[in-house]
Amino acid sequence: MIYSMTGYGKAVATYNDKKICVEIKSLNSKQLDLNTKIAPQYREKEMEIRQMVAASLERGKVDFALWIEKDASQVSMPVNPELLEGYYNQLKSITAKAGIPEPQDWMYILMRMPEVMTKPDIEVLNPEEWECGRKAVEQAIEALCSFRKQEGEALQKKFAEKIDNIECLMHDIEPWEKSRVEKIRQRIVEGLKQIPEAEFDKNRLEQELIYYIEKLDISEEKQRLANHLNYFRETMDGKPGQGKKLGFIAQEMGREINTTGSKSNQAEMQNIVVQMKDELEQIKEQVLNAL
Repeated sequence: MIYSMTGYGKAVATYNDKKICVEIKSLNSKQLDLNTKIAPQYREKEMEIRQMVAASLERGKVDFALWIEKDASQVSMPVNPELLEGYYNQLKSITAKAGIPEPQDWMYILMRMPEVMTKPDIEVLNPEEWECGRKAVEQAIEALCSFRKQEGEALQKKFAEKIDNIECLMHDIEPWEKSRVEKIRQRIVEGLKQIPEAEFDKNRLEQELIYYIEKLDISEEKQRLANHLNYFRETMDGKPGQGKKLGFIAQEMGREINTTGSKSNQAEMQNIVVQMKDELEQIKEQVLNAL
């Protein structure tokens, strides 16, 4: 079956007063291109997170984000009341001794003094919290894989439709292919009749006609194209992760269709070949999204 490289997954886990949020987005890419944005507390686990993502997603341009949401009361920076009171007493004593008027806005001045606003201690990631965060990462990856599977099913349905269309168009060529042999023969014979003085050996003419018609024969191209169409179907129904292989098969299909077009010397046949190319081009555009 087919998996798409386009996907989205998100998971949220709660640990004490925190929300651990994980979000993953992916687009098509030839290789795994992983970009991460991880909260400082979790950066020590970046390599492990990368390994988890790589093991599940294989290919694609992946954006991974992990951030922490806290209660506003926990985020605010605390005030050091002892230090603030000490600054106030010192400044009040200095102004009294120097005879300087006391400031109108004490709080504005005091809050700008060094280390009045204390930074919270740097949090250390403990095993219990990481276990909670790891599960959130796993859930987000699972959600993205589920998304990829749904998109892949839609892709497979589209591919099957296009393959069937190419097969039908290939059969539509057959009536024109059979009728053109007689038309080629008649055209050459009539052309020779218009040259009264021309003399020719009928046996040699037949041999040349056979040689010319064989050069325009597309039986082998049709057979190879039919084989490629069946191989494309088998690959789609096989194990996941065959996007590159499907792309290679589509290229081979294109070669047979192009050769058929170059051998088609009738407008009706060429019109059918153009339709086949249009169907194949749509496959080539979408196969880039297949994992």
